[in-house]
Amino acid sequence: MQTVTVARNAMATRFEIALIGENAAGLRAAGEEALAEVDRLEARLSLYRPSSEIARVNAHAAREPVRVSPSVFKLLEQARDLQRETGGAFDIATAPLVRCWGFMSGSLYVPDDAELEQVRARVGMHHVLLDADTLTVRFDCEGVMIDLGAIGKGYAIDRAAEVLRDAGITRALLHGGTSTVYAIGAPPEQEGWKVGIAGAEDESKTIARVSLKDMALSVSAVWARSFEVDGKKLGHVIDPRTGHPVNNALLSAVMLPSATESDALSTALLVLGLEGHDRIVKLRPGIRTLVMPAQPGAPIESYGIDLLHP
Repeated sequence: MQTVTVARNAMATRFEIALIGENAAGLRAAGEEALAEVDRLEARLSLYRPSSEIARVNAHAAREPVRVSPSVFKLLEQARDLQRETGGAFDIATAPLVRCWGFMSGSLYVPDDAELEQVRARVGMHHVLLDADTLTVRFDCEGVMIDLGAIGKGYAIDRAAEVLRDAGITRALLHGGTSTVYAIGAPPEQEGWKVGIAGAEDESKTIARVSLKDMALSVSAVWARSFEVDGKKLGHVIDPRTGHPVNNALLSAVMLPSATESDALSTALLVLGLEGHDRIVKLRPGIRTLVMPAQPGAPIESYGIDLLHP
């Protein structure tokens, strides 16, 4: 058995794939084709590429219906369904809020209540009208903007895994920026791929370790991109319901067979915190979750994920 690793920067992060098999050249070719699929998806889904389908929707959908490809339309439908299932904790139409707080430009800014109220009037999937008959997207007012950042990496990993399976790969581990990991099969003589969950900005402090086999793990945390205001850390994930950075949890993790869903639901769980933990757990059979509360001293809560230091 040989192990081959391939990597590429895409979607503002680093994607890596470790593949195990007998033929190193075949493993590398399959891995490169899977990463090429990630590149193709970035060209369709990126908010920042003017030629992408999402950028085209954002530029024109307030004035006219914009036709998208069937695969992108299906992803938008899935995002809409997840928004409804999570009570609005996950919502791809929060880009105006992300821009308002300065996370898009990197110049972080704290808006006042009046500014937030004005921006929130243009936020939410209820402003996004999807027509399945024509595969078109329409916004019901100006200023609406969608961003697939909280689901796109998971979706890209799912699609890359499909490419690998079609190429006959039976053992591989894929990750996008270490926040979403997907395992195909398991290493030889092991039940699964061992993956740690870091519980702080110092990634050496592991709070849990899971075994993945044909399963995805997504982790969301406030310290990925954050800043402090009056001694309080504010993360880059915005609560679509309030317009403010999340403050109910520091970290969340979700395990599911779908990386697309684990990516979205880990974001929703970070937004909801402990109060919404039961709601997320009930959404999918076999889901495993973990939440680290924002309250100092509050214990970590988990369903199906064993903590190293309870």
